[in-house]
Amino acid sequence: MIGEEKKELRRKARELRNNMTKAEIILWSRIRSKQINGYKFRRQYPVLDFIADFYCHDLKVIIEVDGEVHTLPKQKKTDEYRDKILKINGYHVLHFTNHEIETDLKHSISRIRLFLNEILSPSQGGHGGK
Repeated sequence: MIGEEKKELRRKARELRNNMTKAEIILWSRIRSKQINGYKFRRQYPVLDFIADFYCHDLKVIIEVDGEVHTLPKQKKTDEYRDKILKINGYHVLHFTNHEIETDLKHSISRIRLFLNEILSPSQGGHGGK
């Protein structure tokens, strides 16, 4: 049964990669191919029982790009639960709205770089730099 669930998660991830939102496409163009501090990001990647919009395995960083549906109370609660589970398991999650990516990509990229630097900081329990 577990194998079937993993297969379904991978199928869904593949479907999401083939149907990225405009904001995801924009951000992907700027973080792919190790453009951010030399770290590799994957898109629509299964992490635990979830699918991360963007995932850096080296740092256990997840970047989420949220559309309007994420402002609904029920979805907010679901997102909070998901983030809690991910953080308990050592993942670092950074959220953006579609609007942020589409209207101020430069600032969004700066936020990602700062987020990565904070994770790598010795005062944050980081493991050095790359």
